[in-house]
Amino acid sequence: MNWVVEFYRDTKDKEPVVDFVDSLPVGTQAKIIRLIDLLAKYGVLLKEPYTKQIQGKLRELRIIDKAGHIRILYFTYTGRIFILLHGFVKKTGKTRGRDKYC
Repeated sequence: MNWVVEFYRDTKDKEPVVDFVDSLPVGTQAKIIRLIDLLAKYGVLLKEPYTKQIQGKLRELRIIDKAGHIRILYFTYTGRIFILLHGFVKKTGKTRGRDKYC
């Protein structure tokens, strides 16, 4: 049974992860969509190098591409649901605190 992947929607009806992915090159978008599909298929069994725990229930999808080291932050919600929160291209070695809590 697959997991459900949903995108966080803010009070202005914007979906930050969708906007972020749309801003990337088509090949990078394809890699991200493939990884989201893997997350839906394998759920919490999907481990490194594809996902990594950041802090508490906050996790990240990890994509390495010519566009850079791409991260999409998410958490697991009740009922086999993942909520994708925020996406960014890493420019430093560690995920910044500011990105962890967006």
